[in-house]
Amino acid sequence: MLRIINITEIIIAICLVVSILLQNKGAGLSGTFGGGFQGYYTKRGFERFLVFFSIFLASTFIILAIINLILTNKLS
Repeated sequence: MLRIINITEIIIAICLVVSILLQNKGAGLSGTFGGGFQGYYTKRGFERFLVFFSIFLASTFIILAIINLILTNKLS
């Protein structure tokens, strides 16, 4: 059971990193030097999906980490 949770956590962590990196496509160092867009815009389509998907992955990862901690303490 612990092995399945650990493998699932690794897969979710990789997916979370990828989804976060896909969101930051226009937020590089250009904002530091004054070249970035300072206006407000709403997220639509795929950007909005990535935000909600990242929130889902992060919460799932946290829940699995807590379950992993509880199971590890019970087995020890």
